[in-house]
Amino acid sequence: MRKLIPVYIRIPLLYVIMFGVLEYFIDSGDRPALVKYPVVALFHVVFIFLLIAIEVVLNSVDKVSYQLLSEEEKAKLEADKNKPLAQQQAFKNWMRKLTASRSINEEKDMLLDHDYDGIKELDNVLPPWWVGLFYATVVFALVYLVRFHIMGDYTQDEEFTTEMKIADAKVEEYKKTAPDLMDKEKVTLLTDAGAIAAGKTLFDANCVACHRADAGGAIGPNLTDNKWILGGGIKNVFNTIMEGGRPGKGMVPWKESIKPSDIQKIASYVLSLQGTNPKDPKPTEPEAKEWKEEGAAAPATETPAPTAVDSTAKK
Repeated sequence: MRKLIPVYIRIPLLYVIMFGVLEYFIDSGDRPALVKYPVVALFHVVFIFLLIAIEVVLNSVDKVSYQLLSEEEKAKLEADKNKPLAQQQAFKNWMRKLTASRSINEEKDMLLDHDYDGIKELDNVLPPWWVGLFYATVVFALVYLVRFHIMGDYTQDEEFTTEMKIADAKVEEYKKTAPDLMDKEKVTLLTDAGAIAAGKTLFDANCVACHRADAGGAIGPNLTDNKWILGGGIKNVFNTIMEGGRPGKGMVPWKESIKPSDIQKIASYVLSLQGTNPKDPKPTEPEAKEWKEEGAAAPATETPAPTAVDSTAKK
């Protein structure tokens, strides 16, 4: 077998198998076991050293054995090496062990007594690879039976639920570092309590110094009325927080330090404060204008009631 697989394939293959087995059986969370546990990394180094040492020793043994051969045996060995893989003696021996095949000259010892019009039957055994695979499936079935039907291990529903929780956790972890694709054109107003609460937390952490905790305005303008300097509505408020306010007025672009999805929450929270009438609000900025969403219904105007006319009165 060693002669059929080159050393430059054999060593990496054995290492990959060992690596996979360790990672499967050692619970190291989201990091490889050799990174999380130094002793595992040490084992990797020792394993690679042993693989190389074994190859060196075996290669030395092969060289010594080759020197002990006669010239005729050396020539025969070299001739065998130059043959195609399927014709090399090592390959033939390996296939014979794998399939339990026998040469044509041995078939006379395998004939059964059956004779059907001159057609005879050979008493061939099942290939060892097939027998081994069959026994492996029997062992697997027994383990499965005991584990899941007798010992009562987890069900498919429980496995699905667990895997979905793990997947959800990975999605949330990904969102923490994933590029945020929210922009002015895609932003929408959030109204659910969770998003508004998150927006309030972000507002308290970043905005109260200029706008006060009640958004009544301090250095920055009052955010609770319907007068806006750079336009109201979710898109304009989102864009103002993202890109900053008027030049020289101190409103910096927050896109460098707050994710766009979090800015959406802040903007939604600010708009939820419309009409709250905080105590002692800052006077409206001169350049602020009343904002009305496009498509909003115009306020109803009172029309004078028609005057009643007595149709029976004489003119």
